[in-house]
Amino acid sequence: MRAYLAEFIGTYALVFCGTGAIIINDISNGAIGHQGIAVTFGAIVMVMIYALGSVSGAHINPAVSIAFAFTERFNRRNLLPYCIAQIAGALFASFTLAYLFPTHLSLGATFPSGDWQQTFILEIILTYFLMLVILMLRQNKAVHQFAGIAIGGTVLLEAMFAGPITGASMNPARSIAPALVSGNIDLLWVYIFAPILGALLATGTSHLLQEKKG
Repeated sequence: MRAYLAEFIGTYALVFCGTGAIIINDISNGAIGHQGIAVTFGAIVMVMIYALGSVSGAHINPAVSIAFAFTERFNRRNLLPYCIAQIAGALFASFTLAYLFPTHLSLGATFPSGDWQQTFILEIILTYFLMLVILMLRQNKAVHQFAGIAIGGTVLLEAMFAGPITGASMNPARSIAPALVSGNIDLLWVYIFAPILGALLATGTSHLLQEKKG
């Protein structure tokens, strides 16, 4: 239960701060800016990894948990409770933001700026790189203490350049919650399946790159 609670809190923090930055930027006439939003997402991921990583691994992302279920580092029996805790935390964050900012129409939901095929491919690639960084850091204990910086930096980097096109979700929970609470569910499936596919592809790559023992 400690791990599930940590995943709930971590995903709540991610969605509350990340999509909250989008909402506040909208209502403040761009006071935060695109760069500020990207930094917010990267920073909250970084601090949650350092705060909660020792409790649950700080997945705070169903795509990450699903991909980890295909490795030896995660008990598959925990997959469903992890995903439930993550989505519940994200939903609670979106409901909090809806209460605080009732006139905002999207609550920071993700939308493709072009056609859905473009966003689908980009989200696969973005999540692939994010998951590959996560997995390779887990294999290298020499740099494990820098995991929060590296993973948060990856989120920041990808949000910085791809955010204007896809919203740079890389996380089904991050997209599901504001979409459901605000009622903007068009093309939500893109932000569910693309990150999961990208994370699974990264898991396959990590197996190929993993140093064989013996």
